[in-house]
This record gives sequence, C-alpha cells and structure tokens, in this order.
Amino acid sequence: MKTAVEKLSPTRVKLNVEVPFDELKPAIEAATKKIAGQVQIPGFRKGKIPAAVVEQRFGRPAILQEAVNDSLPTFYQQAAAEAEIKPAGRPEVEVTEVPGLDGSEDGNLVFVVEQDVRPKISLPDFTDYTVEIEEPAVDDDAVQVRLDQLRERFGTLVGVDRPAEDGDFVSLDMKAVIGEEEIESVEGVSYRIGEGNMLEGLDEALIGLSAGETTTFVSKLAGGEHQGEEADVTVTPQSVKVRELPEADDEFAELASEFDTIDELKADLRAQAEKDAAGNRVSLARNALLEKLLEELDVPVPESLIEDEVNSHLENEGKEPGDPHGEEIREDTTKAIRAQFVLDALNETREVQVGQDDLMSYLSQLSAQYGVEPNQFIQMLAQSGQIEQIFGEVQRSKALEVALADVTVKNTDGEVLDLGLTTASEESEDEDAASEAPSADEAPEAEAETAEVAEEKPAAKKAPAKKSPAKKAPAKKAPAKKAAAKKTAAASEDAPAEETPEA
Repeated sequence: MKTAVEKLSPTRVKLNVEVPFDELKPAIEAATKKIAGQVQIPGFRKGKIPAAVVEQRFGRPAILQEAVNDSLPTFYQQAAAEAEIKPAGRPEVEVTEVPGLDGSEDGNLVFVVEQDVRPKISLPDFTDYTVEIEEPAVDDDAVQVRLDQLRERFGTLVGVDRPAEDGDFVSLDMKAVIGEEEIESVEGVSYRIGEGNMLEGLDEALIGLSAGETTTFVSKLAGGEHQGEEADVTVTPQSVKVRELPEADDEFAELASEFDTIDELKADLRAQAEKDAAGNRVSLARNALLEKLLEELDVPVPESLIEDEVNSHLENEGKEPGDPHGEEIREDTTKAIRAQFVLDALNETREVQVGQDDLMSYLSQLSAQYGVEPNQFIQMLAQSGQIEQIFGEVQRSKALEVALADVTVKNTDGEVLDLGLTTASEESEDEDAASEAPSADEAPEAEAETAEVAEEKPAAKKAPAKKSPAKKAPAKKAPAKKAAAKKTAAASEDAPAEETPEA
C-alpha cells in the first residue's frame, strides 16, 4: 500500500492511498462468502454457494463494492499510521478507482481521504517557566468558615412566621404545566433557597412567599421527555424554617470533636485549613500553568471539531443545531479543545503512570461535585462506558503536574513556593536507586559491603512525596487523653482542597 500526504492546513491533511489488487483479494473472498451466507439459491445449501455462482448471480461489481466497503476502514487506519497523523473528527473518504471490475486481477484500489488532525505543538522548556498564584489565605476568617460549617451540621431547623428569605429552608409543593397538560408534580420536597440546584427561577419565586402562599413562574424543564421545554411552574412553600446554630463554646467543642475547649478545636480547624491550602496551591498553579500555555502557544483547532462539540452540547440540552446558545458556548468549547490538545502533547512527552488511588481520588471529587455517592457514581460511569475517558483525564492531569514540578511558582509577593512535587529527574534517580538495590538473596553480602559502598558512592536523593490536590488531608489522630472511640466530627469530614475546574 502506498500513501502520499498533502498538508492542507495546520489541522487538515489529504491522504492519497493506493492498495494493490493482491492486498484487496482477502476482502473480496470474505465479501463473496458473506453474500453466499446471506442468500438462498436453489440447488445449493445456504453458505455453501461456490464463488463463481455468487459472482454469476450478483455480478462482480456488487462483490467488489461489498469488499471495498468492508475493508476501507482497515486500509484507512493503516494509511493514517503510515502517514503518522493524529486524526481528529470524522474523515471524508472518496473512492476514485476500484480494480478488477473487468474481471482482471490488476490495478489498485485508489481512495482519497481528507482528515482533520491534531496540530503539532512545540512545548517550551518548563525549567525557564514562571507562574504566579494568589495563595489561599489561612486566617481567622478561614477558620471561622470551617467552624460555622461544623456548627451547621449540629444545627436545628426552626419554623419562622415570616416571608421566605435567601438561605431559608422550605418544604414545597410544585406542579409543572405545558399548555393544558400537567407534566409533573411533587409534594413535600425539601429545598434550601439559594442552592440553585432545581429549576431556574425557583429561588426568585420563593423569596418573599410565606408558608401556604402560591406563585407561578416560567422555567425550562431540566429532565424527562420534555427537557428543555418551557413550562408554567406553580410553587407553594408549606413551611419556612431557619437553621439555628449552637453556640461556639467549650460545650460545643466537646459535642462535635475530640477536644475539650473551643480554642483547641479552632487550632485543629486551622491546621486542616493549612493542609487544604497546600493542596489548593498545587491546583491553582496547575491551572495557572495551563492558562499560560494556552495564552502563549499556537494551538489551532479544526472548525468541524468545534461544530461537532457545540452541536453535541445543544443536543444534550434538547436544543436544535443553530440555536443561539451555540454561539454563547463556542468560545469556551474552543478553549476546552485547545486545552486537551496541549495536555495530550504534554502526556506524550512524559511517562505518566496512573494508579488506582489516582483514579479513585479523581472519581470521588467528581462524585462530590455532582452530589452522588462515590460507588453509585462509579457504577453510572461504568454502565455508560466512560471510565476510559475519565482515565484519560486523570492521565492528562498528572502530566500537567509532572511539568509543573519543573516550573518556578511564586505568590503575589514574589516568594518562590515549594509545592512538594517530584521532578522527572528526581523520579529517575529513585528508579535507578531502586534497580541497584540488592535483592533478598544478596542481602548478606550487601550488608558486609555497606560501609565501603557508602564511602564510595553517595546515597541517591530521595524524591519528596508527591502531593495531589485531589487527595483529602488525612484525619488528625486523637490525642492520648481522649478515648479512641470518640471521633472528631470536623476531622472526619474535612473539606477537600478546592479544585478549579480545568478547561
């Protein structure tokens, strides 16, 4: 097979492919057997019809057409690999010559492919790179936020006789109607005003309503067979409640934690905040590095790929192609594709190993974002065949982190920050040291030579443990003065390091 490549643009190529008749022969034989197995000819058992009879009955062009259609994907993949292109999107294929139509076994199958491809990206030397981040503040306000979150977990809901306000808890009844048809209704649904995780416009409709009052607003349905359609939604709060928080005193500290005093609890919350801030620094630096790469690198994107992604997004929202919302998301879609190209280029230049802990940590974060229990979320992804896609995202994320280890990261005061990441060279040193370590069988001899070796060769530098923003800070061990059975509520539900969503 011969393949000639013509570059049409940085993101599009044309392949001119010629396949000799001899390479097409197996496909012709397979096509003949396929047709023989699908038809019934008097005097022959199904599937046992001779090739000559099949050709006589259906004609050589029909067999060749079947052979070409079945073999074209394989020939295209071989041509793409031979041309060393990285396809993006669907290929456009045109067959220009089919050999053997006249009964001969000469000539070539000739086809032309126009294909969008990933652009070639020249990555910089990351040791010369510097990014700046605004460090997460660990001050009294940060501690107070954590303390208030803990108090909320021990708070109680109390009914109030006034119109509903932002942050109030309501038990509501809702009914959605399109025209004269009632689409859906629910009763006694608990909701906190301001969460914004139900229907668009619900928060605004509830604010100002007292228990028992009713109002109607227009909103687009978020699910079901009428997803994306506008409906008249009637809502009635049956009760309005506020959460009363316990006093932040020593008594509360004993109730909610392993500590005897509120000062001890606050000190522990501050320590947790500092651990999360360390993870946040990595997350912020990773995003800052990606933003800088997107700003400085030339990363063109095939227009057809953008169009496909926009239309897919519209379809998921129940909208038709050409909907005005498509233009609203086009810029973000383009940026997301550029980011993926850059991360893939990074991944190709670095050997990144994704372990089960990396994958599970990432999945736990995603499940928290969607408000789904982790095991249930993993089952949903597995059933929809998305685990491999998630694995790719984790791998790209780790590749960016490996690159970040070579980058100088500063805060807004110009101070260089140590993120505790392991550079590629340090990982290599560790691997070399591990490979040179004596085996168990060699241990006696190695022990005798330890002193001499130590003098001749310095010990390999141990790489610092890699920190990942995706991992939760470990729970604080209970001090000896408290029983082990009494677990700190604050420590058992540490807030994970905040992740800035990647493009």
